[in-house]
Amino acid sequence: MIANSLMLNDSKTDIIRISSRFSRSLSDPPLIRITDDVITPSNEARDLGVILDSELTMSKHVNALCRNASFGIYKIGRIRHLLDQQTTELLVHAFITSRIDSCNGILYGLPDSEISKLQRMQNSAARLVIRVRGRVHMNPVLRRLHWLPVRQRIEFKVLLLTYKSLHNMAQSYISELIHIYTPPRQLRSSDELLLATPSLRSVRTTTYGDRSFSAAAPRLWNALPSSLRQAQTLN
Repeated sequence: MIANSLMLNDSKTDIIRISSRFSRSLSDPPLIRITDDVITPSNEARDLGVILDSELTMSKHVNALCRNASFGIYKIGRIRHLLDQQTTELLVHAFITSRIDSCNGILYGLPDSEISKLQRMQNSAARLVIRVRGRVHMNPVLRRLHWLPVRQRIEFKVLLLTYKSLHNMAQSYISELIHIYTPPRQLRSSDELLLATPSLRSVRTTTYGDRSFSAAAPRLWNALPSSLRQAQTLN
């Protein structure tokens, strides 16, 4: 930290130990002293705007996103009669969609019970833009707006990061998590730009291992058509 001219801020320092909910028998992590302050372990910590809990359920983070989105929908709704559709959509993207999309790759693999909360917020925002009643089926409305549903937006973010990792457009600590699949002998799939899938031993659990970037990226990337995997640009 000294080499990078950084210093710990004792008032903003949190300690959190992330473990499975089945590992409650583990002893408590030790206390850490910074100057005159003792930092006690916490059940949640905020990092880059993301609320991490000790079991990585992301429930508190999702609930916080929904609260912020609901407030934004309420405030925009109060002036909706003064706005045209284009202006309303700009405000929705600025105050609602941008929050849902921020760091959303970490939400990959969450159960439908959590994703559905964010989907309801997106549906409410779409109704606000189009000015449709609440009982209207939302899939046609989202297609009309050219909005991907929340789960597809999360998968798109993972795939975008995968593409950047393969084309030297991402940080090295991310690119090192994925590897090009090299078959033991020459096959037709040798030129398909497939990714090597991690072994079951390295993934370990579906709750945590399957949600990691090293497991999710090959699964989503290999499912893409060959033309998309071999695209030279993002356009």
